[in-house]
Amino acid sequence: MLQFMFQQPEQPPTGKYAEVDQLLEKFAMQMERRSSKADDNKEKWTKFEIWTLGLQASLRELYASHYAAQKFREKIVLNSIKEMDAEQKLDYARYVYFDKNGFIRVFSLLDKLGTFLNALLELKTEKIKAHFSYFTVLRTMRERQVHVKLTKPLNELKELSKEPTHRLRKRRNTETHYMNSEMHDDLIQRTRMYGQELVLENLDQQMNDLAVGLDLAMQSIKLTFEYAQTLVHRN
Repeated sequence: MLQFMFQQPEQPPTGKYAEVDQLLEKFAMQMERRSSKADDNKEKWTKFEIWTLGLQASLRELYASHYAAQKFREKIVLNSIKEMDAEQKLDYARYVYFDKNGFIRVFSLLDKLGTFLNALLELKTEKIKAHFSYFTVLRTMRERQVHVKLTKPLNELKELSKEPTHRLRKRRNTETHYMNSEMHDDLIQRTRMYGQELVLENLDQQMNDLAVGLDLAMQSIKLTFEYAQTLVHRN
């Protein structure tokens, strides 16, 4: 979606991303066909169709943000903003923008998936916590020991990405509740390295964390919608 920014032609989705995108497209079409029939579940099928298309759009936006952040990261070769010229500073600012856009979207996408899961499995998590997250839904599934064939692999994915996800969440919380996340890194450095030149945050780790967040989202969606297909076929 953002290839034009780097003078590259638009390319069709490939690999795991393409597989998940097509899975969402297929499920949305199935829900559209079901909602066109006059039955007692018409409203539910329509809701699932709209939510699925929303997830598809959000995944595309996250994928594009990761792509752009990676491209701008490749342009950054200096370790200090003071050493950069105006063009290099602009590339860094663009990297920060798309990286930030990416890690915020990771949790936004997962929470939309949690809303879908909660309705699909009829968990009624909102009775426990009015404003729940994807991780709250996953905990509810574990505690109730329901839909084990889905709960187990989703939980394994969560555990495998635990440390990068924790860092992403910390940066998201800092960004949304306290200050700009990149400025928070400056604050830490200034309190620890008084009088020394500030260096950039660990951009490679940030890009790796964002890649893990994207992969967590894609794989969680894939598992959820493969399971969703088996459920709706019973109805």
